[in-house]
Amino acid sequence: MCIHQLNLLAASNNLPITNFLGKQHPIEAHHLSSICDIMEKAMVNGDTCIIRCILVVFQVVFKFFFSPQTERNRDIVRRRSGLLLWQLLMAPRDQICSEIQKEVCLAISSGLNILYPGEAEINNLLKLVLTEGENRNSGLSQLRDVILTNLAEQLQNNRFGSEDDDHYRLNDELLHYILKIVVRESCVLITKCQTVSKDDFQRLLSTVPAASSCLRYLMAVQNHLLSNTILIKPDENDDSDSSLQGETLKVQELKTSILSLATQILTGCDEVLEMLQQVTTALINSDISDREQRLKGLEQITKATMLGHLLPVLLTSLMHPNLQTLTMADALMPQLVQLVLYTSQTALLLKTQSPVFSELNSSPGGASEQKGKLLPDERMLEEKEEPGFLTGLKIPAPWAAGKTVETVHPVRDNYKFKETVHIPGARCLYLRFDNRCSSQYDYDKLVIYAGPNTNSRKVAEYGGNTLGYGSRSVLGTGWPKDLVKVEGDTVTFSFEMRSGREHNTPDKAMWGFACTVRAQESSEDVSGGLPFLVDLALGLSVLACSMLRILYNGPEITKDEETCQELLRSKLLQRCQWQVEANGVISPALTPSPSPLPLTIEEDREFTYPSDVLVPPVGHYFDLPRIRLPPGIMIKLREISGRARPQFRPSIK
Repeated sequence: MCIHQLNLLAASNNLPITNFLGKQHPIEAHHLSSICDIMEKAMVNGDTCIIRCILVVFQVVFKFFFSPQTERNRDIVRRRSGLLLWQLLMAPRDQICSEIQKEVCLAISSGLNILYPGEAEINNLLKLVLTEGENRNSGLSQLRDVILTNLAEQLQNNRFGSEDDDHYRLNDELLHYILKIVVRESCVLITKCQTVSKDDFQRLLSTVPAASSCLRYLMAVQNHLLSNTILIKPDENDDSDSSLQGETLKVQELKTSILSLATQILTGCDEVLEMLQQVTTALINSDISDREQRLKGLEQITKATMLGHLLPVLLTSLMHPNLQTLTMADALMPQLVQLVLYTSQTALLLKTQSPVFSELNSSPGGASEQKGKLLPDERMLEEKEEPGFLTGLKIPAPWAAGKTVETVHPVRDNYKFKETVHIPGARCLYLRFDNRCSSQYDYDKLVIYAGPNTNSRKVAEYGGNTLGYGSRSVLGTGWPKDLVKVEGDTVTFSFEMRSGREHNTPDKAMWGFACTVRAQESSEDVSGGLPFLVDLALGLSVLACSMLRILYNGPEITKDEETCQELLRSKLLQRCQWQVEANGVISPALTPSPSPLPLTIEEDREFTYPSDVLVPPVGHYFDLPRIRLPPGIMIKLREISGRARPQFRPSIK
């Protein structure tokens, strides 16, 4: 256990022991061979204590004391220690305890780059544990979890494009396998809400929303790509063309990776949401006793799936200007529409569960029970009074919480307080005072001004108490119990404690004041929030509308188009029919004589070329329609060219 604790301490980069171990000389080949001999003997004798100790020694050696410089070291590690570790990993469960299996996985993970040098060998190992981990052996699935957990931790500390980025970020094929596992885990977790017993369901609720290792790795990859895309900044010290070109290529590579990952995640979420809708419908139509509790717990279970861990972060990041591109919108729009439909329908089913329960409880006969058991489509048709999943729900308004202004409690002698609250865009402000507001004497008062300072218009003043201490009276009508309205978007509070505290005055008579300033007359419920699926459907709808706007606006105007705005507005050029030649040059298309084109085109009339305009054969001449220009333009052209208008003289016979 001392070696094990040493290994755990060495895992931290901030402790002195890490630097100490890193400076030690590499282990010699004969020492490593002796360790393997001890392990082989312990495996033959079944000595679990020695096996476990040697496994921890392997972890320390792989991290700090191994040098693959010599051929003998590489041979011992790959042939002997690697074979011993793999034999322990693949041993039947009845022959090896779970603690040893865990240490084997940690040892292989610590020496992953030593036991499997080269990207191809590591990818083959990961492909094996990802595809066969659930079927062949529990040790493979545990090894998969350990490796992915370590890769996720390393990936979170790396910047995109670094030397280790390609090592920690797996290729698309392995990501596809991981995503399939995450989708399967999410669907199984949601299905358990319907299939497990009541006690097992309560235990399930107490374990979520913990994320599996595969889901944690996907979260790390997604956060790694999105954060670098949003936070990427060019090097201010290097403004060369090569640096700018490198940053542009890096951004394009990031966006391509995000698009690929987002497409896979949205596809997986589509499958999970379909399963969620089926389970929700089945629970509503079931007769189990704890149906209501299961439906309420279904939302908490859903948060533990990829819908809760991956999708909200992805939706929020896709709203960033760096990712609001035409390419993203064109690729993701079909999936977003499908997800909006699934989430809104499922949110509506969960929202309408209360009327279903009341109908079932109030109806005496079996007809009402049959009425409650509806298919999703029939249910949507019957409940026409529910036009959408947001009906009857109050969307949280964080800005409506307002700002609280208050003194210290209780106030002390010679205490002064002044504060200004400004809410931009507000037509008027509403003040609500705490019912504990009080001061010792009525001249220990609060003055409110409608403006940024005490020179502004005075609105009201309050002071004193009705508790029988000090002045035993209040200023005017006393501290307000109703809302106080102040015109404008700014209010200033000024409070001064002028009297000294008397010995018999309690704290409650010198409490001071507290006031909440809002821009709305009615206070919103800012603490409740929306149900998870409703919030998810709303976020998907907002993102889909944003992507639709991008598709509607089309490509951005290029610099060449901005430069050529005057030419593009020219009626003369707009009437030309352009064609792209074989060498890529754009030129006006010639018109064959059979086309019914007029000989002249009036400047003030619209003209459209017929659809049968073709390129004429080489060697033939065809008359093109002449465009009649206004006299003013012709005069300008003659002045610029220096040619006078031709004079026609009558012929003499």
